[in-house]
Amino acid sequence: MNTLRLLLATRNTKKLAELRRILSLSDLGGVQVIGLDDVPPFPEAPETAASFEGNALAKARDAAAATGVATIADDSGLEVDALNGMPGVLSARWAGRHGDDAANLQLVLDQLADVPHDRRGAAFVCAAALVVPGDTGTAGAQTVVRAHWRGAVTGQARGSNGFGYDPIFIPAGETRTSAELDPAEKDAVSHRGQALRALLPAVRALVSDRHESAQGDGRP
Repeated sequence: MNTLRLLLATRNTKKLAELRRILSLSDLGGVQVIGLDDVPPFPEAPETAASFEGNALAKARDAAAATGVATIADDSGLEVDALNGMPGVLSARWAGRHGDDAANLQLVLDQLADVPHDRRGAAFVCAAALVVPGDTGTAGAQTVVRAHWRGAVTGQARGSNGFGYDPIFIPAGETRTSAELDPAEKDAVSHRGQALRALLPAVRALVSDRHESAQGDGRP
């Protein structure tokens, strides 16, 4: 079978696991999901766009151009109502150092220390982009989607599942934090799960195009 390699432009193993779980539930065969650790290194530009969509698209374009592999990239973060939508695109480095989850979420909790429960509304946001390298068929195409997951910020971190701000985010209609949900529950409703599922039609078209090209070449 002519397997499609699909690069998820991240070194975050939990994001890779999420995408693999979602693809496994989609009846979409013939796809091998790989991460940045599985391809030769290339210069990775910093995330400097003013929007989630801009960062996701830039990451996907850079990776697709450098590797020649169809690439999905996402940019996600937490928008807190009482902080005027911040941390937003700065979520991963809110406390000053990129990827310090514990410091980032503690800073948000400190900033909301005097904010009452009914004003602690928030949303996880995810923009995901699929970029296909090349210039024939579906190649050269790009698709960008956006998804929201509404909820509120709790008063203290709870749970050990997930990553990022999951331990302080209570989804709407829930009493548990995102970090207290099991992976399947989270995938079904989360911002990233929604966004990745929204990309599935484009991935499915890419698989179909690849299969038709292989048949035209006489390959099985």
